[in-house]
This record gives sequence, structure tokens and C-alpha cells, in this order.
Amino acid sequence: MARIRIPSTIVILFVTVQTGFLLFMYARYSSFMPRSEEKPSQVHILILSSWRSGSSFVGQLFSQHPSVFYLMEPAWHVWVTMSQNSAKVLHMAVRDLVRSVFLCDMSVFDAYMPWKRNLSDLFQWAASRALCSAPACDSFQRTDITSEMACKTLCGRYPFSKVEEACKTYSHIVIKEVRFFDLKVLYPLLTDPSLNLKIIHLVRDPRAVVKSREQSVKALARDNGIVLSTNGTKVEDSKYKVMQEVCRSHVQIYETATLKPPNFLKDRYLMIRFEDLVRDPLSEISEMYKFADLNLTPRLKSWIYNITHGQGPGKKKEAFKITSRDAVSVSQAWRNVLPFQKVKKVQEICKGAINMLGYQLVDSEKEQRDLTLDLVLPRRQNQFSWLPLNPKH
Repeated sequence: MARIRIPSTIVILFVTVQTGFLLFMYARYSSFMPRSEEKPSQVHILILSSWRSGSSFVGQLFSQHPSVFYLMEPAWHVWVTMSQNSAKVLHMAVRDLVRSVFLCDMSVFDAYMPWKRNLSDLFQWAASRALCSAPACDSFQRTDITSEMACKTLCGRYPFSKVEEACKTYSHIVIKEVRFFDLKVLYPLLTDPSLNLKIIHLVRDPRAVVKSREQSVKALARDNGIVLSTNGTKVEDSKYKVMQEVCRSHVQIYETATLKPPNFLKDRYLMIRFEDLVRDPLSEISEMYKFADLNLTPRLKSWIYNITHGQGPGKKKEAFKITSRDAVSVSQAWRNVLPFQKVKKVQEICKGAINMLGYQLVDSEKEQRDLTLDLVLPRRQNQFSWLPLNPKH
């Protein structure tokens, strides 16, 4: 039987062509496959806090950055629309809305405000510098420091569609929320490959929070009812039951994030105390920016200094506004204002949070009024390490 001999050069050429073809087909096929190991192009930051804890101030520290698209408490729309439900029941609806906003899908608001036409239909829209500058509004530049008053005057009539259009042009999406009471509710977002989510957990001395809440009793009544599951009835928190829930939630969030946390939380959780922030703003803000992969610009440094070095603690009518104040005085105002009996009550219901978050209890009115006595304890470092939950798997 005759054998056909094929020159080795032809074999090599054939193998080379075949290999090239296979590599081409693999590259073509893999380009259509999802790449779960690749991070999304945008960074997503959730500022997690509670009412009257300085979260609006922290939100502005991010909102004024030219790389940030910021929204203040978009879940307000969920709570207003579904106010007869409890906070626990609303957790999933809030989470779904937050996820959609992070992905710049603003159609999620259709369920809560189907009439939407303008930017001004969105809760606290003017607190977002991104909605007061191009492409959302042509009146300001991205590098400008904007004020709510000027923004409301010039930008409110721009169409709601500008929210989604603007969101897609930013590298960082930041949301401030006070309507999560359990960190585990956020696990689906933290493990979602389409998100690059990091959480900044802002806390404040519960005694200072109570003093601030007393300036905003009526404004908080509906939210109080949802927290306490009163089926739509508004509540004044005279017995501090809401504060008890708030303190409990801070303990839950902090413990979940620091005591044997799941691996996917590694490098994604940062706890900030309001008191540390106002004492050394640039240092704390630099830490937050580093965590969020942002740079502190000279213009922002100047603005931060001015906003934290005003005169006095601010007026009652400015309770929900960001104005220039003496920030350290604001953080300590409760010590001169609250009666000691109220302080004792707050300490009783929030003792676990006060101790865990690094605040000192007072045993007398004399200790409370003595401002030379520092009640903000040094933060403990290296409290936990990242260990796998299931090392065998």
C-alpha cells in the first residue's frame, strides 16, 4: 500500500493556521461571556447612617466632588408611598431601589412617582451637585461648589430624564441612606458582580442624636411610625423607642461587619464617627476618600475648612441644611442643652451602642457639663481580621 508523504513544512503551516483559527474563535466567544472577575467601571458608595447623625454633611463631602454622582435618601420615596408598612417589610423595596440607582436605572422611580416630570420631583434633588451641573443643568460646572438655594432657582425645571443621563457620566455613584437597619439586607448588593459596592457606616453619640432629633420632631414623625410599625400613624418619639431601634441597628451593623465578617466584606466597610470627623476633618475625609478611590482637591479642602469653622452651632431652622458652623460645638452641644435625666434615659436604652462605638458614659450632671472631660474615646485599631467562614471549602 502506497504511503503519501506530506512535507513537514506543510504540517507545521497547517497546525499554525488551525491554532490561530482556534485562538480567534476562543477570543470571539469569550468576548460574549460575562467576566465576573472584572470589576464594574463605576465605584458605588453607600453612606449608611441614621437620622440626625451628620449624614447630610458627610453626603455633601462626596456630593461636591467633581467625580461623584450623589443622591440623598432616594428611599424616602419608598417610605412615603408605603408608609403603612414597617421598616423591616420595606427593606427589600429599598434595597431594590438603591441597586437600580447605583446602576443608573431611574425607571425604578416610576412605581413611587409616576407623575415625575422635572428634577424637582426627586426628594432633596438640589443637595446633589451632579444634578445642579452639566449635563443635568447648564447653570454650573462640575468643579463648582453649589448651594441648594441657587440650584433650586436655576435647575428645578430641567426634565427628570436628566437624572439618568447625568448618572451615567460619573465614575462614582454615592447614595446616602438612613433606612437600612440590618447589614445582612445588603449582602445581595455586596455580592452582586454588576456592583462595586463599598459601605461607609457613619455613627454619632446617641446623646447628641437625641438633642438633634428634638429640633426636628414633626419632620421625623412619619419615619418614627414606620420604624415602630404603627400602620401609618405618625409618632413623636417622646419615650425614645425609635432611638432604641436606631442604637440596636448600629450595634447589629457594626458587629456584623467586624465580628467574623464574610470574606466579601473585606475592604468594603469603613466606620466613621461624626465626632472624629469634626475634630480632624481633613484627616477623616482623606481616609474616606482613599477608601472610595477619590482624591481631595484644593477647592474641596478650602470648602471643607470653611464649612466646619463657622460661628456657633447653627439655628433651629437650619436643622436639615448644610451651613457654615462651628462643627466641634455642634458635636458637644448636647452636654449643655439636655437635662441629665434625659441623658440617663438615653444611656440606659443605648448603653450597648455607646460602649461599642467608643463613647464614655457620664454618671452625674457634673461630668456631663464638664467639657474638659473627653467623652469620645480613642478608636481601637485592629479589632478583627478577615477569616474565611468555611476554611475547608
